[in-house]
Amino acid sequence: MERNGEKGFWLYDLRVETVVGDRHAVCRHVEGEVFRVIGENLVFDGPAKVPMYALVGILPHLPARQRETDPDDWMSTDAEIACADPHCGGRFRIVREGRRWFSHAETTGLPEARSTPYWKDEQ
Repeated sequence: MERNGEKGFWLYDLRVETVVGDRHAVCRHVEGEVFRVIGENLVFDGPAKVPMYALVGILPHLPARQRETDPDDWMSTDAEIACADPHCGGRFRIVREGRRWFSHAETTGLPEARSTPYWKDEQ
């Protein structure tokens, strides 16, 4: 995809919120705690914490949720992912927020196609 003559791609920013339903949470799930996914970064709001074992269960979903999907794909419609522990009632609600453009040259590992990494321009 191109924008202003530059090759690249769009990624959604994500808001990931802890949800506890009617089942007991075994892992540390605190209702309403939030972190965001912005580009490749997990950004935690305030004192939010996420148990690493529960995080392992949602990590593969995050890059897929960041990308454009067909409106009828379950990745577009099903917002909650259960904790990886089958005995835990905690879930994560993943909501797409704004989109950001990423240039291929700023994000590639290919030496011949590389420019200044995007994160160095953010400093």
